[in-house]
Amino acid sequence: MTRTAPAENLRADPKREVLISGAGIAGTTLAFWLHRRGFDVTVIERATAVRGGGYPVDVRGTALEVVRRMGILPRLQDAHIDLRRLTFLDEDGGRIAALHPHTLTGGAGRDLEVPRGDLTEALHAAIRDDVPFLFDESIATLHQHGHGVDVTFRGGGSRTFDLVIGADGLHSRTRELVFGPEQRFHRYLGYCFAGFTVPNTYGLTRETVLWNSPGRAAALYAAGHDEIHALLNFAHPEPPHAAFRNPRAQRDLVATAFADAGWEVPGLLTAMRDADDLFFDAVGQIRMPRWSSGRVALVGDAAHAPSFLTGQGTSLALIGAHVLADSLADQDHAAGFAAYDRATRDFATTNQDRIGDGDAALFPTTAHALHERNTRLRELSTAPAAAARPAHTPPTLPPRA
Repeated sequence: MTRTAPAENLRADPKREVLISGAGIAGTTLAFWLHRRGFDVTVIERATAVRGGGYPVDVRGTALEVVRRMGILPRLQDAHIDLRRLTFLDEDGGRIAALHPHTLTGGAGRDLEVPRGDLTEALHAAIRDDVPFLFDESIATLHQHGHGVDVTFRGGGSRTFDLVIGADGLHSRTRELVFGPEQRFHRYLGYCFAGFTVPNTYGLTRETVLWNSPGRAAALYAAGHDEIHALLNFAHPEPPHAAFRNPRAQRDLVATAFADAGWEVPGLLTAMRDADDLFFDAVGQIRMPRWSSGRVALVGDAAHAPSFLTGQGTSLALIGAHVLADSLADQDHAAGFAAYDRATRDFATTNQDRIGDGDAALFPTTAHALHERNTRLRELSTAPAAAARPAHTPPTLPPRA
């Protein structure tokens, strides 16, 4: 059944102009589908180019259908990492268990795991010839009125759009301008992490090695042969606000947290000091009572970041962007934003609820919890792989591609 918007809410020109802030997974996917639905789309991105690199990400369930409809599934299948082994080590570096990742996820033959940069490049290639991408640009101010949103840009100039969508991540500038400070919506989960790459001097291939002590974890993730993604994750009672914009403070905080750690951690701390790609952040979620205000809406992590602990952020971004574009396709923005919220909120919240404060299964914060986890891992290493247990019911995609 076709939804019809009141005539006064739509322009005679069906090509409504939309500004998307953020050229990551959610923003680029949304640009693709809005263009398909007949919108005039512009994307701005504060980085100077499409962001490559980054940790591998999972594309799961309904999100696989999204990328199939976009025509990029074969490319992502070629980039699939196919992790072969996940090894858990104790505080002294002794092996607890070595498992195939499917033993934990039950996801054999279903999910894809690809380098984040491969996914963003594939998404961008699918739409770059149809939609302008303005890099090294971001929103300075927004002013809404009855007929649109007046936007001024940090690089200079201004323009009026029918709609503005914030797809600018966990620390969204769009969200701050329209809904208020991030602390109103950020739910800290009790951990901080530092990620960086190191040379593969460990002889690892398509595997992850995870070392734990109570409240601390060090992971080496070998997606290929040449470089390894290193992750240092640690419990911290409060968000370390003083470190967020101070790279030296970040390195000092991580070094202090792991000062007496064994195994390969001392070498990783040395590598972290010299890393030119260090990414540091608190582990948290974005929880909002609504994702739109007037003619501005949010999508992806800007709206409902679940944290990397869930493994669902990428799939949420892909699915949410598709649903948002379809919701706006043939009705006014108010009805479209409401439909998007109804279709997506339970899916997002259910995934967020999988992680409570300080209780991430892979990163126990107490000696007792770590002992219990290690016992379960030893049992799993001798048991058949469990069947997948879906933890969510994703929105139904529209039948049309």
